[in-house]
Amino acid sequence: MRISVIGCGYLGAVHAAAMAKLGHDVVGLDIDEAKVAELAAGRAPFYEPGLPELLTETVATGRLRFTTDPAEVVGARVHFVCVGTPQKRGEFAADLTYVDAAFAGLLPYLTAGDIVAGKSTVPVGTAERLALDLAPTGATLVWNPEFLREGFAVKDTLHPDRLVYGVPAGKPGEDAKAVLDEVYAVPLSENTPLVVTDYATAQLVKVAANSFLATKISFINAMAELCEATGADVTGLADAIGYDARIGRKFLNAGLGFGGGCLPKDIRAFMARAGELGVDQALSFLREVDSINMRRRVRMVDLVREVCHGSIVGRRIAVLGAAFKPNSDDVRDSPALSVAAQMQLQGAHVVVTDPQAINNARKRWPDLTFADTAEEAATGADAVLLATEWAEYRDLDPEKLALVVNEKRILDGRNVLDPAAWRAAGWTYRALGRR
Repeated sequence: MRISVIGCGYLGAVHAAAMAKLGHDVVGLDIDEAKVAELAAGRAPFYEPGLPELLTETVATGRLRFTTDPAEVVGARVHFVCVGTPQKRGEFAADLTYVDAAFAGLLPYLTAGDIVAGKSTVPVGTAERLALDLAPTGATLVWNPEFLREGFAVKDTLHPDRLVYGVPAGKPGEDAKAVLDEVYAVPLSENTPLVVTDYATAQLVKVAANSFLATKISFINAMAELCEATGADVTGLADAIGYDARIGRKFLNAGLGFGGGCLPKDIRAFMARAGELGVDQALSFLREVDSINMRRRVRMVDLVREVCHGSIVGRRIAVLGAAFKPNSDDVRDSPALSVAAQMQLQGAHVVVTDPQAINNARKRWPDLTFADTAEEAATGADAVLLATEWAEYRDLDPEKLALVVNEKRILDGRNVLDPAAWRAAGWTYRALGRR
């Protein structure tokens, strides 16, 4: 099948390459000429494990190409819209500028029988509005939300844990489902669960899932605050309640909390949309979820100050991690950088390192100092903060790192280190929610 992908950022580039891997003839469309040139050469303009290899392979087959010319999408049976929906400046609501522009630009090139599949995360009600705009062309709109995890996006696209189709009622919906079934024939043959539903439900799935995950993370971080006040250990608490099958252990890791380009803006946009619909009280709990999450960053700065005997002014602090999560170079709303910047503003000399995100971090926070390795960042440090749980930081040798620091103080911002091992090596070990 011939497919177009509108918007070749993180979501679109991965989706285009994965669709080509599944055997489809794919054209990726984007207005950024530099990005298109990189992708056409088989180079990913961002870090995502497995994507460079997938791009190189699929571009070489001739099944995948990229362009800035919208006319080249003509003839595609399915058009996937994969543009971003950032948070509006100064508001909680989602900015639909890119979505609206993508649909407006696509309209002249649609013909009767085409399928337009929205994958962007949008406020509920957006699909219904866009379907009216598409009606005169004879094309059918479906909503097919994405569930990519940064660091696992290639796997999540080729082997998704579920597929969701939001389709119109009647024969148009039946025909659209048949086409999407052909697009996703390989994942469906692997018994991937499929949910076929209406527009509204399909639009709610992604934000509801993200809100649930955010709530779970903030719950355990709220418990961490109680543990600090009572002398309990939040990791042991999480292990114990995680054995309950109704709860589960995943996402019960206390620490600096969530960040990135999805969870924070999605829960805020969800709250904003609920307010517009007159049901804001239904999601009022998300305000506290957001508040707990942001409070962890302030608490971490306080914890660094505590281990430095009440002041970080003039102290050299090494921050291990800049990306909001491991296996990514994404620094959007990064808890690690937020804490680093707060400490810098309070008089510390902060040195940040990250395996992949230094360039992006430097663009956002040019006043911070950056180092290429953990050892370089920690040299002469009065405290070391593990802020992003990259495997190479989890596996650091406390004996070796002790040789370069000024003071052996380690702050485990993700609760992933072995306290006994670090204390045995003479380090002062502290973590959120632990004694």
